[in-house]
Amino acid sequence: MDFIYITNDSFRAGAAQAAGVQKIMVDLEINGKEARQGHLNSVISRHSFEDVTKIRKVLNSSKLMVRVNPLHNDTAGEISRCIDLGADILMLPMFNDPVEVDKFLRLVGGRVETCLLLETGQALARVNEIVKVDGIQNIHIGLNDLHLSLKLDFMFELLSCGIVEYLASSIRTHNIKFGFGGIARIGQGALGSDLILSEHHRLGSSQVILSRDFNLVYEGVSPEVGGGRFCEEVESLKRYIHALTSYTADQLLSNSLELKGAVRRLVSSRYL
Repeated sequence: MDFIYITNDSFRAGAAQAAGVQKIMVDLEINGKEARQGHLNSVISRHSFEDVTKIRKVLNSSKLMVRVNPLHNDTAGEISRCIDLGADILMLPMFNDPVEVDKFLRLVGGRVETCLLLETGQALARVNEIVKVDGIQNIHIGLNDLHLSLKLDFMFELLSCGIVEYLASSIRTHNIKFGFGGIARIGQGALGSDLILSEHHRLGSSQVILSRDFNLVYEGVSPEVGGGRFCEEVESLKRYIHALTSYTADQLLSNSLELKGAVRRLVSSRYL
């Protein structure tokens, strides 16, 4: 499974690369994000083109992923600039239909890899048409904005109600690689990372974003100590993912049911 780590910090990008994180993301998406998420306790990165250049300089084995803005009047220019600055992968957020996907892929023109961030209710409803677009390499299901689009209370409800499983099935039918959501460190987060990773394995996911929880390893310590802790946490993820390869289908299903029960309890507790 590929890990994605979002940062514009050169040291942390280098530490993530040393830990074996396959994709380091600079996040340029800002258009419309404040309106969607400004009222939430979520991260709005506010990265810049200068950060793309900065992170490119420290990467030699990890790929540089750049999340661009949703399609707008100068998407072509934004794409070309990111490619000129050394992006290996471009991610398109907030698309709604096959026409937008096709336009994005044509603008990239095969110059770099692409990843679609499926995170709107419209894209969910149209997924079976979207996956037919020629040239799709990778789709990441964005749980945060998608759960907001559907007016749900908790992003992991998308796992408990079967929406992620439906999307995964639709995407797999066309042999497209996919991933979903983010993951906290083992033992951290409102929902157990072990259960979430088990669901990734059961559904055939091949990538996940390392959540902001991983940045907590740097708090109150030197960068070097924080980098060491980061590597240890990534190794813990790798060990657990390897262990999942020996799980039977029944064990994975049992974990899935346990996850769904945990999500229901967390959602119910919000109303108490």
